[in-house]
Amino acid sequence: MKMLLVRKFRVLILMVFLVACTMHIMIDLLPRLERRGPEGRPGCSCPPPAAAPPRAAAPRWPSKHTLRILQDFSAEPASNLSSQSREAAERAAGGGGGAGGGGAAAAGRARRLIGPGAPRPPPPAGNAAPLAALFEHPLYRAALPPLADGDLLFNVNSDIRFNPRAAEQPEWQNEDHHEEFLPTGETSIDSYPNWLKFHIGINRYELYSRHNPAIEALLQDLVSQKITSVAMKSGGTQLKLIMTFQNYGQALFKPMKQTREQETPPDFFYFSDYERHNAEIAAFHLDRILDFRRVPPVAGRLVNMTREIRDVTRDKKLWRTFFISPANNICFYGECSYYCSTEHALCGKPDQIEGSLAAFLPDLSLAKRKTWRNPWRRSYHKRKKAEWEVDPDYCEEVKQTPPYDSGTRILDIMDMTVFDFLMGNMDRHHYETFEKFGNETFIIHLDNGRGFGKYSHDELSILVPLNQCCRIRKSTYLRLQLLAKEEYKLSLLMKESLLKDKIAPVLYQPHLEAMDRRLRIVLKAVSDCIEKDGYDNVVENDFNPDADTVTTER
Repeated sequence: MKMLLVRKFRVLILMVFLVACTMHIMIDLLPRLERRGPEGRPGCSCPPPAAAPPRAAAPRWPSKHTLRILQDFSAEPASNLSSQSREAAERAAGGGGGAGGGGAAAAGRARRLIGPGAPRPPPPAGNAAPLAALFEHPLYRAALPPLADGDLLFNVNSDIRFNPRAAEQPEWQNEDHHEEFLPTGETSIDSYPNWLKFHIGINRYELYSRHNPAIEALLQDLVSQKITSVAMKSGGTQLKLIMTFQNYGQALFKPMKQTREQETPPDFFYFSDYERHNAEIAAFHLDRILDFRRVPPVAGRLVNMTREIRDVTRDKKLWRTFFISPANNICFYGECSYYCSTEHALCGKPDQIEGSLAAFLPDLSLAKRKTWRNPWRRSYHKRKKAEWEVDPDYCEEVKQTPPYDSGTRILDIMDMTVFDFLMGNMDRHHYETFEKFGNETFIIHLDNGRGFGKYSHDELSILVPLNQCCRIRKSTYLRLQLLAKEEYKLSLLMKESLLKDKIAPVLYQPHLEAMDRRLRIVLKAVSDCIEKDGYDNVVENDFNPDADTVTTER
C-alpha cells in the first residue's frame, strides 16, 4: 500500500512538471501564434486587403487575444508623452485665417511652427535656393589635402562586389568566395548598399564628402527600408533601439518624448534632461551647414509600433513592456536608467510613433574608435563644479597635455564648442575618434539628443572653452561670419534643410531664431579674443595654401 502511494505521488509530480513545461512553451510561442490569421495570413498588425475599403472611423487593431495579452502587462495608467506638434502645425496652417496675412503681430510670428512638409513653397523666382547657393560658395568648395592610402578608413578592392551574407559577419569576406557575389551586371561599388558606401567614404578629414550622392540615398533608406529586427541598446540612461533593415544596414532609433514646443523645465539638471529625437535630426543638418560633416546621417521616421517593433523583436524584455493605454493607444517603455516605466511610457497614435534613425558607423571590429574624456566635461553632480568652472586659466593646462599640445585637436574642440552652443547642448562628456588616424583626425559629433531643449535661454557656460582658449579655425570663423549675413541667414538655411525630412516640422520656430541670436554671441566672443590677443594669435589659418580660397574682411 505504501509503495502504491509513493508511485502515485511520483506520477502526480511528473504530470505537474509536464503541464508547467507545456505552459512555458506556449508562452514563448505566443508572439508568433498571435501574428497568424485564420488563413495563414498576417493578422493583427497588417493593413486591410486592397479590395476592402478602409474604415475611416476605427483603426485596425490587434486581435482580442493580443489585446488581452498586452493589457495584462499594464498595472497602472500610463502618462502619454507622444507628440501633438504635427497636428498643431496642420491646424495652424489650415485654421489660422485671420492671422495668416502679412500684417500679423510679432508675438504671433514668434509662436509659429515651420510650415507643414507638403505642399512646400517654391524658392523665389529668379534666385537660387539659399541652401544651394551656400554650398556653391567658395568657402564650401575648398579642397581637402590629397588622400593617401593611410587617410582612408577602408582600402576597398574595387573588384569585389557586395556580399549580403558578409554583413552578418564581423569581418570582410575573403574574395575567394565567388559563389556569394551578387549576380548582377553592376560595377562593384554600385552593387554596395548605401550604408556601405557611406562607410567606405570615411577618411581622415570627414565622415562624408560634400556632394556624396550616397548620403541622400542613405537618408531615404532610413525612412523607407523594411525593419527586420529590433533590440534594446545596452548602456545609456534612456531607451534607444537598434533597428536592422532588409539590406543589412543598422540604425539607432530614439523615440519621441517631447512635443516640439516644450522646453526643458528650468529645475531640470542637464544630466536628467530628455533626449529629443528632433535634436538628433537637427544636429545632422546643422553640422552639414557648418561644413563640419562629423555627424552620421540622421532622418526622422514614423514607425508602426506593432508591426515594426513588437512583431519583429526577439528581445523578450522589450516585448513584455508593451501594453494598451486607457486611451486605447499601444505603448511600451523598455528597460533603461531613466524614464523607463509605465508612468513614462512611449505611446503611439494609436500605434504610430515618431523617432530619429541615425545610421551606424562601421562595426568596432572593422574600425576601432577611441573614446576621449572631454576636457571641459561637466561635473554631473548636483552641487560640485568642474575644475574649468572655477579656474579661468584652465585652458593653459589643457594645451600642455597631449593630444592638445600639438596638432589640430584643440581646434576640433573649439568647433565642437560652437556646434554645441548653437544647439544649447550641455551634455558633451566624451567624444570619439577613429583609432586608425591617430591624433591627426576629426572629432565625431555623436549623441546630440540633449540639444535644442531651451529656446528662451542661451547657456553661456558652453562657450567657456572658446572664451578661455581664444582659438578658432579660419575656415570656421569665415563660415560663421557668412551665416550671420542676411542672404545666408542660419535660421533660414536650417528651415529649408529640415523641410526635406519626413517628419517636418522638425524644430519649433523659436529654436531657429535662437540659433541666429547665439551665432551673434559666438562672433562677439571671437571678436573680443581678437581685440585682446590679436587676429593671428586667435584665428588659425587651416586653408590649403595651394587651393584658391576667398576670404572676407577681418
